Amino acid sequence: MARFKRITDVYDMKVFTDSGYFFGEIEEALIEENRIKSWKIKAVAGSLLSTKVRDAKGVIIPQKFFKAFGDIIIIQDIDFGGNAEDTPVEE
Repeated sequence: MARFKRITDVYDMKVFTDSGYFFGEIEEALIEENRIKSWKIKAVAGSLLSTKVRDAKGVIIPQKFFKAFGDIIIIQDIDFGGNAEDTPVEE
């Protein structure tokens, strides 16, 4: 498990779903009572998130959906009401 000295070390890290899709990048952490409650993920060009929330700049995902932190971040697959396989993602 990766250990970070500062929360800012996580900012701009790439986020992938556990199915392997590039989801977006970490923008900031939302903290309540000295604990990370959720993460704000920004939609960047070529990300699954940018194709699903076209008019939004990003989404807020609760900490419980995060599975692994390391060189990249892995989150649980998130259902946007469609299949990721049906959505073209630019690489």
